[in-house]
Amino acid sequence: MKVAVIGSAFSGNKGAAAMLESGVQQLSARDAQTRFILLSMYPRSDAEQNEYPNLRVLDASPLRLGVLLNSAALLHRLLPPLRKTIERAVPEVGALATADVLLDQGGITFVDGRGKFLIYNVASILPALLVGTPVVKCAQAMGPFTSPLNRFAAKTLLPRVAAIVSRGAVTHEHLTGLGLDNLHEGADLAFTLEVTDRDAALAQAAVDMTFFEGGDVVGVSPSAVLRKSAEAAGEDYVAEVQRMIDHLTGTLGKKVLLVAHSARSTTDKTHNNDLPLCREVFAGLSSPDRVLFPDEELSSQALRYLIGRCDVFVASRFHAMVSSLAMGVPTLVIGWSHKYREVLDMFGLAEWAVGHDAYTDELFAERIGLLIDQEEQVRSQLEASLPQVKAKALRQIDVIEDVANA
Repeated sequence: MKVAVIGSAFSGNKGAAAMLESGVQQLSARDAQTRFILLSMYPRSDAEQNEYPNLRVLDASPLRLGVLLNSAALLHRLLPPLRKTIERAVPEVGALATADVLLDQGGITFVDGRGKFLIYNVASILPALLVGTPVVKCAQAMGPFTSPLNRFAAKTLLPRVAAIVSRGAVTHEHLTGLGLDNLHEGADLAFTLEVTDRDAALAQAAVDMTFFEGGDVVGVSPSAVLRKSAEAAGEDYVAEVQRMIDHLTGTLGKKVLLVAHSARSTTDKTHNNDLPLCREVFAGLSSPDRVLFPDEELSSQALRYLIGRCDVFVASRFHAMVSSLAMGVPTLVIGWSHKYREVLDMFGLAEWAVGHDAYTDELFAERIGLLIDQEEQVRSQLEASLPQVKAKALRQIDVIEDVANA
């Protein structure tokens, strides 16, 4: 089986890396002959970080994807005699045309109010549709579809993909409202990500593990996406996170693991990169000696291992939340979309989601204090629910195989 993948990456957002590597791990486990082509937003850094011999990285950086790949795919459809020439000239189109399936692993797509991302959402799947390769949209958040442009795009393209896997009840309801018959319920594939002894050793080599001795560690994963929206509203997000951590280290006497769950070590650009934000936060803390901040780009598996060493976690990055839940760590979520709450709902823990629009220092103190008090109860609930969530995530592997082998 030959599988093309788009919307995920090794570098940058480690949630995207977790989705990518989970897919490679699970599909390869079923068929060792499976080969993967990653159509990458960051082709150079992804090629450097790729450790999978059965995966090849090709260039689908935004401008190339939007202009060259889509244009070449259209010509491929319209001019059958030139198809082989086009496939040789534009290898990404050739890879799509010869793939058994394209996996779209965008974490959140076709959502009202995200106009510039809608262009990318369309451009990611249109070339495959043009060359006749079936598309599976892996478990992701989608909708609502009330804005005219987003609803038009969704109603035009989504019925044409082979299968759509929703990532929770809210997304499923939004998609059901479009009248789709290619819809499957699922859970984020990153819940199945395997952390090996090698991954643990790399994490242990990156930080001073004595920090975790004696417990009392709270993980905190801030978000550059949340910072952008907060500052657009005139709020000081850096100061907010600093007060949050100072409350944990000062008032509550905890230690804090500060996690950049999106990281690009070779740039200071903030897209898919929380390192600059975390550096600013760390520089202004009252008790930096009580905070462990790995100031580098770690793998999704290494981050998951470290997150699993925490007693409680505070997540504003979606896949930092997935990793903490997957490791059985009680989690308080401070988010901006339905995508957080619908995943917590799978564990019966939606009460631990706080919308950033409702956030105050007082609310944070109240909720984190209560979560710490109820840590063992919440941990037991996570452990009881996790096998069903993982099984639900794995069902999309069946969907992918069915589509690819049809």
